[in-house]
Amino acid sequence: MPDGRIADNNRHLWLVYNGSVRLSERWGVYTEAQIRRASFGSNPQQNLIRGAVDYHVSKNLMLSGGYAYQKSFPYGDFPAAGRSPENRIYQQVVLRDTDGRVQVQHRYRLEQRWIRRPNESDFTYSNRARYQLRLALPLFGREMKPGMPYLVASDEIFVAFGKNVRSNIFDQNRLYGGFGYQASKLLTLEGGYLHQLVQQGSGRVLEHNHTLQLSVVLNLDLRSGTAAPTPAPVIEGTSD
Repeated sequence: MPDGRIADNNRHLWLVYNGSVRLSERWGVYTEAQIRRASFGSNPQQNLIRGAVDYHVSKNLMLSGGYAYQKSFPYGDFPAAGRSPENRIYQQVVLRDTDGRVQVQHRYRLEQRWIRRPNESDFTYSNRARYQLRLALPLFGREMKPGMPYLVASDEIFVAFGKNVRSNIFDQNRLYGGFGYQASKLLTLEGGYLHQLVQQGSGRVLEHNHTLQLSVVLNLDLRSGTAAPTPAPVIEGTSD
């Protein structure tokens, strides 16, 4: 690359589960699990679990706070020296506009991260801010409903900050495009291509991770005892 950086191209497979349960008019819980595989499924890349509490301020505004655990494995031509576990807490604001045919979602997230690097015994603390813009377009009609296929596109930028962040203030960017199907009020399926651009901690290596992402989303509304319709799902993947 002209600026002296090195490009590392990889092909990955991400399998994602998202689950949301609406407990009351204001409160809900969120769960997530991801299995991320390198070499298009042959080798481990990362495993992730996440849980959160959601507070629905209004139809189009939701606040969340939660915890995630992630373990990363060496992969690619410039791998880490070993496995790297991470504990993370985060705060999130989600704004939605679902009145038009194109559903628009803005997601703002602030993360506090404790990462144990390979060959180190202590965890290192850092911060990260994220912003995601997500657009969903139902292919027939103007609203998302059971039996509706849709197109989806999103972009998310990650910025790291704090005294322990040196060469990778720009952490990564994720550009995604895919196809979804709301099979029922409870179940939504989605698949697509994700280009994940990651700047490694040294600042020299830029990973171009070409990823097939397959997602299952469950949404349950206990206010009435039945599943409730949902807009195009939020895919909440997170990575080093």
